[in-house]
Amino acid sequence: MEGITESWACDIEYWLEGFLDYVNWELDETKTFHYHEHLKKKYSTSSYRKRVYQIKRFLQHHHIKWDRHIQPPAEPTKLPKHITSDIIQDTLTFFKDHPYEQQMKAIIHLGASSGMQPEEMYQLTPKDIDLHQCLVRIHHNPDNQQTVKTGRSRITFFNSQAQQTFQEYLRFYNNGCGLTYFFGKKHIQHTFNSAPIQVKDLRKYFSQQWDHNGGPTSIKNMLMGHSDDVDRLHYNHQNINDLKQIYNKIMVSNIF
Repeated sequence: MEGITESWACDIEYWLEGFLDYVNWELDETKTFHYHEHLKKKYSTSSYRKRVYQIKRFLQHHHIKWDRHIQPPAEPTKLPKHITSDIIQDTLTFFKDHPYEQQMKAIIHLGASSGMQPEEMYQLTPKDIDLHQCLVRIHHNPDNQQTVKTGRSRITFFNSQAQQTFQEYLRFYNNGCGLTYFFGKKHIQHTFNSAPIQVKDLRKYFSQQWDHNGGPTSIKNMLMGHSDDVDRLHYNHQNINDLKQIYNKIMVSNIF
């Protein structure tokens, strides 16, 4: 459980309690497989897989030998959703005149130009944003409720569009707007509920734009925090100035 977000830990706890209630808090093989059939009918393959995987880990923790009979299904194959600049513009228009328009614009511009994970953006504070260098520091500090999937802190950048938007948002944020968090997760998700795209799609847009502009994959992996990049882990070291120069060549100031 170490290094995961509080919300993910709560999800796991909720799933395991549902399982244990179903089997009357007895680790019975027959009841467990009945529960899996119940989950399969109720949820999508992806959601069913997540729940079964956590149940299997729970059984392994308690040294239940029949856990080997539990085989979570493979993650369903999905084609990446193509995110166009028109969809980004439609989303910006969707939030025009919204009470928190400045905040929505800021997270849209940041996500589209930095490639950050939604959870990483939800955990940001104003101190993590360097407006002068157009740089954002992504911290892995579980004691401060900041976690990164790879368990490693990193940096990434944003473009001049996001820089200008951040300046506007910071004035709004620091002027008694009533917001408790810079990008509060529940608030952002609720506000994006009916938007043309979701926050997670902004990362897809960054990745697709980077490749479209011919950017090196190894640098994109560094900025996006991909954990399985062997080249980054063992061979390719770039300092902040190197990364910034490459970023500026690939992600032009106006990307939508």
